[in-house]
Amino acid sequence: MSIFVRAWTMSMEDRERLIKGAFEGANIENASYGGTICAERTAIVKAVSEGVRSFIGLAVVTNVNSAISPCGICRQVLREFCSLDMPILLVPGDYPQKLEPGEAPKPGYTEGGVKETTLGVLLPDSFGPEHLELPRKS
Repeated sequence: MSIFVRAWTMSMEDRERLIKGAFEGANIENASYGGTICAERTAIVKAVSEGVRSFIGLAVVTNVNSAISPCGICRQVLREFCSLDMPILLVPGDYPQKLEPGEAPKPGYTEGGVKETTLGVLLPDSFGPEHLELPRKS
């Protein structure tokens, strides 16, 4: 998980504060598919293991030339620690994508090809820690 991509809209002071608090993860493939862990979960586990319990956003940056959404398991893990209104940026590997003159971005995407969404949109009607009377701060 990395939120460096949001930096282009921030002041230098905000950018420095954001980068200092960012955690990155990597997709770790395994011959036993059940042992594979996605970048989103790697980053959450790293952050939580270092005492972080509150997150302001997530950027999923891929090496594929399209925006990729977190898998179902990652969405549920994010739900344990993040608010439903937390912004999520889905960033294609070829960011910024170039538009032809007069071409408009796809609905829901920025001119650079980033899809902006929230955890609540990705995981509607979700089951979370508050349903177990174990609310976590977010």
